[in-house]
Amino acid sequence: MADKATQLTQLLAPTVEALGLELLGIEYLTAPGGALVRIYIDVPASAEAGQADPEGEGGQGVTIEHCEAVSREVSAQLDVEDPISGNYTLEVSSPGIDRPLFNVAQFAQFQGETAKVGLKLPQDGRRRLTGRITAVEGDTVTFDVDGNTFTVQADNIEKARVVPDWAALGLAASKDKKDNGRATGATRKANHTPRDNKRSADPSTGAE
Repeated sequence: MADKATQLTQLLAPTVEALGLELLGIEYLTAPGGALVRIYIDVPASAEAGQADPEGEGGQGVTIEHCEAVSREVSAQLDVEDPISGNYTLEVSSPGIDRPLFNVAQFAQFQGETAKVGLKLPQDGRRRLTGRITAVEGDTVTFDVDGNTFTVQADNIEKARVVPDWAALGLAASKDKKDNGRATGATRKANHTPRDNKRSADPSTGAE
């Protein structure tokens, strides 16, 4: 994770946990018009036990109400702590079926799955790879990339996402089904457009 994303994760994790949810990670993206702070939340596994996931995706149990509650609390905390200079947009989302992976514990959780990874610094001449997660040891993650072993230091991973098995999900028949399958997780969110420099609008506004 980038330094700012790490700072925000450490700052906001207790707030999210106090709502009975898990902060998976934060993406902090800068742009000329202001930053985007994208927060991924999930229901802890212990709370999910026995719950069915009707959409067959990640983020079991995450609702728009969860996203709005997190957004309200996080917005208030960011206004008080003021860790972001300039304008920003806050977005709270469930992870979706192509869920992002932010740390070695999450890579270990999805060992055996395929992930798409971007590296901070080139390794063996490449900055991107797609491979099956075969091992997680200490601060390293090992992938099987086209039959070859590729081991990466976790702190050199800039971003990573699970690659869904569309066929297993019954979504491989057409591209439209693929697109719809990906969207279900990504659209459970509350978007916030900043006003007065860094203050967010009513959390219920813009919820998709």
